[in-house]
Amino acid sequence: MYQIRLFAARHSRAFEWIYKRVESILVWMDPVFSRIGYNRVERPVAFIERGVKTLLFDCKMCGQCVLSSTGMSCPMNCPKQLRNGPCGGVRPGGFCEVKPEMRCVWVLAWDGASQMQDGQQIRDVLPPVERNLEGSSSWLRVSREKAANMRAARQAARTALADAFPEARSHEPSTAPLAEEPNRALKGSALK
Repeated sequence: MYQIRLFAARHSRAFEWIYKRVESILVWMDPVFSRIGYNRVERPVAFIERGVKTLLFDCKMCGQCVLSSTGMSCPMNCPKQLRNGPCGGVRPGGFCEVKPEMRCVWVLAWDGASQMQDGQQIRDVLPPVERNLEGSSSWLRVSREKAANMRAARQAARTALADAFPEARSHEPSTAPLAEEPNRALKGSALK
């Protein structure tokens, strides 16, 4: 398992590409998931996610995956579970203070992030782990948020012109005023 984790960090750019494709598929499937119900879809997606991520990244299913910002090296594998960088005890050669036979998760993260397109995300400060999300699918949560943001952006684009000129309707009527009917038209209807 440890060797596969090292492989994933060394090939982080390829895994980043794969992850973006999986994410786009999940975002595309949002209407289907919404119709079925995200609560019903959660378990099967979490099952698949657990299998893939446990094999490749030794994932702990914290529910708030940050692999895409940590060079495909899971910070939950750190014996101290540090989410924002290495502790002060990194040994020479980049080995862990607690487990000397293991490379520091954050050394691997920096190496992996340097190969990724979005490699600067490793500099972002990550929030602490919310323990109530453990075991849930972070793939589904992220894709659901992105789909909601896309819907909001589409809705904002539709109403942008109306929002830009809110007083326009008060100055101009929403329908054209009716023109007066000519006299002969009125006389013609009286003859019938």
